[in-house]
Amino acid sequence: MVKSVLCFGDSLTWGSNAETGGRHSHDDLWPSVLQKALGPDVHVIHEGLGGRTTAYDDHTADCDRNGARLLPTLLHSHAPLDLVIIMLGTNDMKPAIHGSAIVAMKGVERLVKLTRNHVWQVPDWEAPDVLIVAPPQLCETANPFMGAIFRDAIDESAMLASVYRDLADELDCGFFDAGSVARTTPVDGVHLDAENTRAIGRGLEPVVRMMLGL
Repeated sequence: MVKSVLCFGDSLTWGSNAETGGRHSHDDLWPSVLQKALGPDVHVIHEGLGGRTTAYDDHTADCDRNGARLLPTLLHSHAPLDLVIIMLGTNDMKPAIHGSAIVAMKGVERLVKLTRNHVWQVPDWEAPDVLIVAPPQLCETANPFMGAIFRDAIDESAMLASVYRDLADELDCGFFDAGSVARTTPVDGVHLDAENTRAIGRGLEPVVRMMLGL
């Protein structure tokens, strides 16, 4: 039976291209790279939304960006699932959201518990495993707009990997530090160029294989 993997993320998963203001090609998106590496026995589902937070409201957004509010619907929509990959927290670093790695970690904890306690409509289907992915650290940028939105967020974003790793240990989830293979671009200090987007997909392959028992 084909195994299904949900990639639940923000613009780093959707594939925002800082240089063009558009989207990276489909083949460059990290879920696409992961899909190609895993082959036809796994179905990798893209669920990236620019601006998505872990569990907090952005009242300036043009649609609902609260991950905790959206996740239950997506779990129903894509069921049955074998693995949920959560890569969120970058937008939580905005001072207007909360700007705290610890608070982002609490948001991810909420997402893990929503996944595990979800009432699945598929008979006899156990809750999927969860893989927590810490997004790459923000970096310095000369972009005044993005610099203002993520004011003083670089050091706090550097803490995400540590607090997410501790959470994964506590909740018995998988963990991967995307910052170990990818770097944000100084074009805007937040997003990834095509090579670094692909690198996350390549880096995740062995972790996902292990968690799926492949």
